[in-house]
Amino acid sequence: MTGEGPAVAIVGGSLGGLISALVLRDAGSQVHVLERSRAPLEGRGAGIVLHPVTVRYLEAKSAFDVDRVAAPAGVLRYLTRAGGVLLEEEIRYLFTSYGTLYAALLERLEPDRYHLGSTCVALDQNPDRVVVRLADGRAPSFDLVVGADGVHSTVRHLLFPEIAPTYAGYVGWRGTFPEVGMPPLAATALAGALTYFVAPGTHALSYPIPAPAGPGVHTNWVWYRNVDPRALEDLMTDGDGVRHDLSMPAGAVRREHVDALRAAARTELPPPLAELVEASPEPFVQVIVDIGVPRMAVGRVCLVGDAAFALRPHIAAGTAKAAADAHALGEAIVSANGDVPRAIAAWEPRQLRLGRAALERARRVGDRVQVQGTYRPGDPEMAFGLFAPGDQNFPHKGADRTRSW
Repeated sequence: MTGEGPAVAIVGGSLGGLISALVLRDAGSQVHVLERSRAPLEGRGAGIVLHPVTVRYLEAKSAFDVDRVAAPAGVLRYLTRAGGVLLEEEIRYLFTSYGTLYAALLERLEPDRYHLGSTCVALDQNPDRVVVRLADGRAPSFDLVVGADGVHSTVRHLLFPEIAPTYAGYVGWRGTFPEVGMPPLAATALAGALTYFVAPGTHALSYPIPAPAGPGVHTNWVWYRNVDPRALEDLMTDGDGVRHDLSMPAGAVRREHVDALRAAARTELPPPLAELVEASPEPFVQVIVDIGVPRMAVGRVCLVGDAAFALRPHIAAGTAKAAADAHALGEAIVSANGDVPRAIAAWEPRQLRLGRAALERARRVGDRVQVQGTYRPGDPEMAFGLFAPGDQNFPHKGADRTRSW
């Protein structure tokens, strides 16, 4: 691409927005990130399964060691209800925390390109430009607007107001606990492993992630539980009577719900996972939904990541999908020599196919493991992956071995 590249607004400054900004900046675009939050986002989210595409930018553009942002799991283990080992196999999975990856990406973007407190409320576009109207009255214009504003996407709502999340019928309870000081059963059975427990109508997993601040490793856990829509209303209402939409942050869940969760863990989970749930101080809740759009672009406005397709977590590909969308968009802009309409026309069909396929596989895996009860430990179709099951596995030395009991 020659000359000055297109002016691009990235609406949303989370992981997908940062990767989009870095990729497009390096492709020659004049990039600005518009983030509605007034403070940086370090403390948000929990554990993330790393895929090669997620860290592709970091590894390609700098002398970056992925182990700086990752905690490895060398074993995939399935537990019985009594806590015994049902199946175990060697893996090479890498996990990170939201805050760790966010910080690594943010430090690579110039501060004057990242604008906090910038809330998009409307878009006006013509064949040549897009005006982004902000809540404070500003109205900058750009050649391209990228909606990277996640599951609650304003840009998606402006393009497709009829699209709404579809509740999957269950929630994910989440929490973390430092590996140092972890209860004894949990420390023995869970440390350094990706651990699953699957039973009719429920499943839980745990895996290591980097500590949110400083050295060390935490164990991140997720427990999926079916919740009737009427009960969901009560669960997602905090102690101040505020109804939360798709997530309830740590510390906001009412005490009676946390107490009920811990009591259920003692009777429904294997002892190591029950110990971990009971020890974690502030569990939080994510409502599991499906979201998919009919198009990923309208004119000079496009959607990436969860703004276009919000996937159930079971294939662990949400952040990877955002990264794949961003890299493909950067390549399309370079190939089109900065011609935005031509770039979008080349980019959209492939990313639509990827998004639809990932959404369908995440839905299918979730239904099998949580609703239908047809999941079988070790089934390769159920493995994490974006482009195909198992494609997030990082290369490692040594032969794979599987042991069953």
